[in-house]
Amino acid sequence: MGQKVMESEGHEVTFGGEMLLEANPASSHRIRMRRGRLPMKGGRPRFCVPMRPVPPMEAVEWLLMECAYFRDDLCSSCPSIETAYTAQVQAKQEHARALLAAHPQLQWLDPVTSAEAGFRNKAKLVVGGSAKNPTLGIVDYRTGASTDLGECPLYMEPIQAAIPVLHELIQRADLTPYDIPNRRGELKNILVTASAAGELMVRFVLRSKKLLVPIRRQMDWLQERLPNLAVLSVNLLREPVARVEGDEEIILSERQTLPMQVNDLTLHLRPQSFFQTNTKVAEAMYAQGREWVREVAPRSLWDLYCGVGGFALHAASVMDGGSVTGIEISAEAVASAQRTVAEYGLEGVDFSAQDAPEFAVSSGMVPQMLVVNPPRRGIGESLCAWIEGSGIDRVVYSSCNAVTLAKDLERMPSYAPVQGRVLDMFPHTDHYEVMVLLQRQ
Repeated sequence: MGQKVMESEGHEVTFGGEMLLEANPASSHRIRMRRGRLPMKGGRPRFCVPMRPVPPMEAVEWLLMECAYFRDDLCSSCPSIETAYTAQVQAKQEHARALLAAHPQLQWLDPVTSAEAGFRNKAKLVVGGSAKNPTLGIVDYRTGASTDLGECPLYMEPIQAAIPVLHELIQRADLTPYDIPNRRGELKNILVTASAAGELMVRFVLRSKKLLVPIRRQMDWLQERLPNLAVLSVNLLREPVARVEGDEEIILSERQTLPMQVNDLTLHLRPQSFFQTNTKVAEAMYAQGREWVREVAPRSLWDLYCGVGGFALHAASVMDGGSVTGIEISAEAVASAQRTVAEYGLEGVDFSAQDAPEFAVSSGMVPQMLVVNPPRRGIGESLCAWIEGSGIDRVVYSSCNAVTLAKDLERMPSYAPVQGRVLDMFPHTDHYEVMVLLQRQ
């Protein structure tokens, strides 16, 4: 429960005499606040989430984004949450520019910013406490102490609405949380993903199949309470290891994929498929990649580390009959991409579950254009060496770790980044996505 706040618009927003938001009085731009309820903590708002002001952002002197979990030292996942958002983005731009300072010809495009709250499409909820009094959030792996993060302001609204229902489900079905220090119990994590349309995928990560029957018995109740539930599954993580999920998945629902609307495409997400956690910023990322492909107009393109096919499928839409090949180590992600290909009836677009560097080095073929979107470790020495000797004219490198991007560029001296863009996929943290268009010199 919280204090009701009526929608307001003006140069300032106050609560109980305390200034929450203030815009530059000399500016004609104003700040609007959503109608709703502010969760309370100690007699004051737990967090205050403003709507995006009308650009330019410089019109706003400061915005308050407060999180009680951070303030009370309960969660440190967002170390920059008390830093003005414009300053966060500027710091990320400066960090990327500094790492790539050896390339003075690099033209930096305007950064892609994110909503400051309600942007996260996935919740990785560690289950703690007891079946009668569960917590969904984080757990100290040494002591077993748990913190419930059910009111985290980063989650999309459908996820926020689902968390109380999942609390109740644990109680109704008597699902015993896993005790990490003592290695007892069954329910380890609950993974919730939301689409832009508001549909949900809910996955219960269990130690064994012991709770499978109790969960099945509650499916009708859960579907009634969550009518937007599209995919329900159980994942088995039998070993006592520091992983979010295991390799074995049991899908309980009739539907097996969660449709994710991204720009003008509907991508499919199976339970073990990776998808970017910020859908709006992912849209901008794929759109930027598509624009670079449009400018080059290649007849063939490879998308390495393709996931569910975001870059490959966007590229195919502007290639006018060229061939597109997506390579991804996850068979589940490849199955998701193949379903999208089938639904759209795309020709010349193929996906294969293989190791990306191994495929490139051993294929004996070279595409006209290449897209790489590796994990944080980067593409590594072997793939860098192959690209360096390939003769490919243009490469799109999308990185979630600018440090490894810079190292990989050092291994490919024949390529120079000509355009770059910072995309704030992870607000309130030091992490960000950066894309560069490489041209062979």
